[in-house]
Amino acid sequence: MLFNSLPYAIFLTIVFLLHWLLPHRFRWIMLLIASYYFYMSWNPELVVLIALTTLVSYSSGLLIDHFRHARGKKAKLPKLFLVLALVICFGVLFFYKYFDFFSESVTSILRAFSLPVQEWTLKLVLPVGISFYTFQTLSYVIDVYREKIPVEKHLGYFSLYVSFFPQLVAGPIERSDNLIPQLRQERTFDYTQGSDGLKWIAIGLFKKIVIADTLSVYVNSVYGNLEAYQGLSFIVATIFFAFQIYCDFSGYSDIAIGSAKLLGIRLMKNFDSPYFSKSIREFWSRWHISLSTWFRDYVYIPLGGNRRKLPRVLINLMITFLLSGLWHGANWTFVLWGALHGCYVIVETLIHRSKKNAASLPQKNKAVLALRSAGQMLLTFTLVCFAWVFFRANSMSDAFYGLSHMFDGIGSPIQYVEYAARIMKLDRYDLLVRLLPVALLAVFDIFNKREDVFLSLSRWKPVFRWAIYLTMIWFILFFPGTGGGGEFIYFQF
Repeated sequence: MLFNSLPYAIFLTIVFLLHWLLPHRFRWIMLLIASYYFYMSWNPELVVLIALTTLVSYSSGLLIDHFRHARGKKAKLPKLFLVLALVICFGVLFFYKYFDFFSESVTSILRAFSLPVQEWTLKLVLPVGISFYTFQTLSYVIDVYREKIPVEKHLGYFSLYVSFFPQLVAGPIERSDNLIPQLRQERTFDYTQGSDGLKWIAIGLFKKIVIADTLSVYVNSVYGNLEAYQGLSFIVATIFFAFQIYCDFSGYSDIAIGSAKLLGIRLMKNFDSPYFSKSIREFWSRWHISLSTWFRDYVYIPLGGNRRKLPRVLINLMITFLLSGLWHGANWTFVLWGALHGCYVIVETLIHRSKKNAASLPQKNKAVLALRSAGQMLLTFTLVCFAWVFFRANSMSDAFYGLSHMFDGIGSPIQYVEYAARIMKLDRYDLLVRLLPVALLAVFDIFNKREDVFLSLSRWKPVFRWAIYLTMIWFILFFPGTGGGGEFIYFQF
């Protein structure tokens, strides 16, 4: 059941009405049933996996809490239960997502040494959202073990925390100390919050349907058959993909946040205008925030973070980004994508440390500072786009082929616009019109950085405010040729 579909609109409407009509004590039951129904709409059989992960993490939390103050031999039991939860949950994730990848990689290495090894793969269906709900449950178990949060003793509320349908399939990866108390809290309908929820859903649908699905037509054409295109096509397709994946994924997060707001629940912000970042570090503080903070709290800091000597700090950074790349997909392209970002951050760390040790530079005027900021944003965006090549490419060979031919046959911009338009079966004016929503999104992000756009709009006269709302609805419903209805990119992770 896709967020950008009529069935979801009907489903959400029914859940919304039932949620506010039912007494508080019955709401969690309805939401839990709705969440499991939502998940089973993809593959009913795979609901067993989310139920298993839920029971393992729930039981581990209870046992860790029960034996926390035990003495003697039992004092080691909390750590044992933590390890068991990690092994079982990561084991399920590895089996379904990474078994074939590692099997194929090991087979390739052995064959490189002329060993006659037969490839053994299982070709299992990847359960939707498994990477997200696995990380969510394990963050709970680890936090209980660290005594950062109280143990949740109500299996129903804990199951709802794991399976809450707005963020189940592609995040945000919520922490239990944010979501569980809200699920328990008795809520009354708030018109302002409900209105904001609809606006977030509209923004998300605009990003997904009007921008991401539109750009995907050209991106898929180029990356699906690189040898049929000249170099500039590859560059433009990569830039288009940068906006496609941003609008696709942040669009999902916006719809998730909006859907939860309709139920009186606040999910964490997952994106914060990442392409206005002036460094890769800043980019990762604005992109997929729930995942980047998860790796910071549960991988980077436990490894020692930045408390160790410089060589160890750099190693910790690279390990964190390699694991982040592997989290995204069972392919060496994702691993290299993570490694690239690790290298970027390592270089930034070294530069930052050298600047700290250098004498302070004289203050520059505002024009120079603005120009420098623009240059930093452009450099950061270029580096991010270069890494996106490996994220989007179907294989390593495709990625290197595109990069090695990216400057082939570059002609005038006007000629290229006409060439790109023919590929997308549009004239050049239509192609430029398709880029208008991207420009509108940039304007939205610029204003949203200064002040919440919805709060600002609430102060406008109703006639102007509704003109904007109706324009957005028109774009969502009638914007031509988007190839809409496609799945969200992060469903594959």
